[in-house]
Amino acid sequence: METRLLLSALLAMPLFFHAPELDAQTPAIEPSGVYLYAQKDGQDLSLSIYDPAPGSETRLDGRTKPTIIFIFGGGFIEGERDDAFYLPWYRKLTENGYRVVSIDYRLGLKGVTNLGLFNNRPLEHALRLSVDDLFSATAFLLDNAEGLGIEPGNIVVSGSSAGAMTSLQAEWEICNRMPSTAKLPEGFNYAGILSFSGAIFSRIGLPSFHREPAPTLFFHGTADKLVPYRQLAFLRTHFTGSDRLSRIFSRKGYNYCIYRFQGNAHEIASSMMHNFDREIEFLESNVIRGEKKIVDLVIDDPSIEKPDWGKATTKDLYK
Repeated sequence: METRLLLSALLAMPLFFHAPELDAQTPAIEPSGVYLYAQKDGQDLSLSIYDPAPGSETRLDGRTKPTIIFIFGGGFIEGERDDAFYLPWYRKLTENGYRVVSIDYRLGLKGVTNLGLFNNRPLEHALRLSVDDLFSATAFLLDNAEGLGIEPGNIVVSGSSAGAMTSLQAEWEICNRMPSTAKLPEGFNYAGILSFSGAIFSRIGLPSFHREPAPTLFFHGTADKLVPYRQLAFLRTHFTGSDRLSRIFSRKGYNYCIYRFQGNAHEIASSMMHNFDREIEFLESNVIRGEKKIVDLVIDDPSIEKPDWGKATTKDLYK
């Protein structure tokens, strides 16, 4: 592999896609509550809770539908938990009986420039911050579960782009009981993971799991140059994307589904509404019912737009 390619992709982080204006017919959605969950590095970190819509079906086959934590994208340099782009997706989930929790997290690559092959500490640092904040938000939900109507063992984590990386990274750290997980209860795990263009960053070689990971749903474009679809490696530093992770899951017999979008790039990070039916199918089958329904599909969908930002490089992000 050429050094230039590894330099460009290993440290590239997802672009923040600018939210399109919402249609005037789209009803607004407001959070049921906003809570300060932590204060770190002089920052107030809050979370918004969107309860299931009145009259929605919150149970399936006698089981409560999970709470879904969402982690926004933005290259660890920008983004907002309640950005207008995400609100239609939140609304649709709540109308289907799910509770959504959107969280703040510290943006660890803000102001960082000159990322390089031998200067990848900023990426590691950014992930350490975002995962730590996710675990703090999770601990807050667990500590206040009764009052918030949350079942502690029934929390799914989802993320777009940088948020997807955080979701996968957090699950990997939980499954290997890394020191970062100390603030979580012993034996805790999420009920599922939804990753929209994510990857795991490791300095100890190819990611492995000492404990079986939660059911995981991967969406990724095969031409993604920002977060690798396959894997990039230099010595024991690995940046492992959805394709390689799904092969690990398949070999180990883990519970997963993957949708590979042929020829699409990083725009799949913003495909939550486009893939809504697939998300619900996974949540109902693999998470709620506990089925090991493995789906591995290559999709060629010309209806998905290919915006210029999906083809961006590291230099576009960290000038």
